[in-house]
Amino acid sequence: MLHQMAHNKRSSGILFVSLIVIVVCLGLSEAQKQQVPAMYVFGDSLVDVGNNNHLKISIAKADFPHNGVDFPGNKPTGRFSNGKNFADFLAEKAGLATTPPPYLSVVSSKSNDGFPTTGVSFASGGAGIFNGSDERYRQSLPLSKQVYYYSTVYGDLVQRLGSAGAQTHLEKSLFAIVLGSNDLFDYFKSGSNQSNEITPQQYVDSMLIDLKQALKGLHDSGGRKFLIAGIGAVGCCPSQRNRVKNEECYEEENQMAVKYNEGLKPMLEGLKSELKGNMTYSYVDVYDVFASFIQTPSAFGFTEVKAACCGLGNLKAQVPCVPVSTYCSNRSDHIFWDLYHPTETAARILIDMVFDGSQQYAAPINVKQLIAA
Repeated sequence: MLHQMAHNKRSSGILFVSLIVIVVCLGLSEAQKQQVPAMYVFGDSLVDVGNNNHLKISIAKADFPHNGVDFPGNKPTGRFSNGKNFADFLAEKAGLATTPPPYLSVVSSKSNDGFPTTGVSFASGGAGIFNGSDERYRQSLPLSKQVYYYSTVYGDLVQRLGSAGAQTHLEKSLFAIVLGSNDLFDYFKSGSNQSNEITPQQYVDSMLIDLKQALKGLHDSGGRKFLIAGIGAVGCCPSQRNRVKNEECYEEENQMAVKYNEGLKPMLEGLKSELKGNMTYSYVDVYDVFASFIQTPSAFGFTEVKAACCGLGNLKAQVPCVPVSTYCSNRSDHIFWDLYHPTETAARILIDMVFDGSQQYAAPINVKQLIAA
């Protein structure tokens, strides 16, 4: 009996030690997965995770069904998606435990005792590079406002970590910038005189000038690693196809997106040189990724390339995704969730392709290489 008890104690001891080793190893594994200390997100509805929920008069909101039908908890969160968006999948790939929270949710919290050191999102549905890009939506946070809000976070970091500590933290952090589509929508919107007053080339050149100034401002406040997304094939989203009689892509808008992207690449190269190499970036070619989805949908598991999953009317693009709209039963076979935004599946595949893929979709280095740089 005593021998058996001693044996049981030894076995229990071995089991206990083994459990400790497993827990420690799992802890190390989890720590190794976190590849950046923080992520700071700037952009529009493609990466908004709830900032617009806090804008009282904005009509660019997604805090109602059927948005979020596939998100954990099956509830709308303010994401313009059936589930997760680009920001969520990028945060997961970077090893962050959670997606950086909306800036406005942090500042409005009664228990706010500082910003999380794992990052913040400033992205806002309807936002653009230009300050006037939100006129259609009554209220949003344009890029200039997002950069201003970042300066308050920067000040908070300096106060808590010290100047040197904040700089070290930010140098290793990932800065993601995803916007520009709304500026193009504004150029082509019904009733706009801009196309008569300024050429497409002049318009995108102005966009790039303003974006460059914003990037320099972020660099001045610690940013070093930048993921910069080009504009996608916006003329192929359901809302724009609905404007064309044969439901083909609105090519004039796509051509303008290409002009912007062609200007963005040399602008980033020049900025890196201007900053004496004290900046690293990955240009993400959203246009080519979505062109691949549309041209060879079966390769990605898609069967519907034109119509939205959620909405009403032709291509489900005449009425937005609102509670009275219908939505498709299989979201994973649709590229588009609503009039403008991709499904969770399309967002996940894009991030997979640009994170550790070839230079075809992310250049001069992919996002994984950017993080490791």
